[in-house]
Amino acid sequence: MTVPNYQAFMQPLLQVLKQHYPQSLKLSEVDSQVYLLLALTPQELKQRIPSGKQTYAYHRLGWAKTYLVQAGLIEQPKRAFCKITPKGLVAIESGEPINNQYLSKFAAFIDFKTRSKDESEPAQANATSIVSNDSDKTPEELIEASVDTLNTNLSDEILKAILAASPVFFENLVVDLMLAMGYGGSRKDAGQATQYTQDGGIDGVIKEDKLGLEMIYLQAKRYTNKTVGRPDIQAFAGALDMHRAKKGVFITTSGFSKDALEYVGMIEKRIVLVDGAQLTELMLTHNLGVSTKHVFEVKALDSDYFMED
Repeated sequence: MTVPNYQAFMQPLLQVLKQHYPQSLKLSEVDSQVYLLLALTPQELKQRIPSGKQTYAYHRLGWAKTYLVQAGLIEQPKRAFCKITPKGLVAIESGEPINNQYLSKFAAFIDFKTRSKDESEPAQANATSIVSNDSDKTPEELIEASVDTLNTNLSDEILKAILAASPVFFENLVVDLMLAMGYGGSRKDAGQATQYTQDGGIDGVIKEDKLGLEMIYLQAKRYTNKTVGRPDIQAFAGALDMHRAKKGVFITTSGFSKDALEYVGMIEKRIVLVDGAQLTELMLTHNLGVSTKHVFEVKALDSDYFMED
């Protein structure tokens, strides 16, 4: 199930505020009534935006309120409170769908939507393009979607670079990744594990903690079209037996077969499988092999600053 886009929250929000008119209410006091009008399921109400900070429902309700405020259909008589305006009452009585198409009738909304657009464009062109070019996503969702697209492209570039490098480079990369993730020992300590490269299929070893109370053994496979199967994992499990090890991480640039995934769930040893997609995601998360190109800050109002004694 998918939570409706933010425009779908506009009309129900106005309807709820109309029921309480002329009272001013916090958004948190009316959100459940709006969700009821939209018939959102418990599963939909639990869905969270990628940052995890808010549910999709409350996030989109908040942006619906923002757009209605900018159009003049809702006012905010005091901080954090909202109230339907006479213009909002007229909108509800009109029977027309309340969405960006409807809000584009109001000059204040047109001004709000065109402030960040190219000022070299004619004002009328900006106004008429708002509805046709507007997205169903909120501004923050658009940012997150753009970042996801950029990271997907970057992940492809990372995999290509790994496949173009030498096998030794990949083995060192795997150790570097474990260190970047916070596993113990210095690079020198981890580098000593390369002595196992030709010994039973172990490509690296790293301390689980700084004291080295337990060791984690690593296997790295650079594949393009070949999937890592159960025999490869069984061989790795056998190599762990040779070193009396209980934990291992098997990392590949490709993927794992169904049999391989099932096998690691059947054995007593703890073997974690990391495929190409997970590998690049971890490298991005821990800034390994990548650098920051741009930093964009999304600012919010600091309500504490505006509180008066």
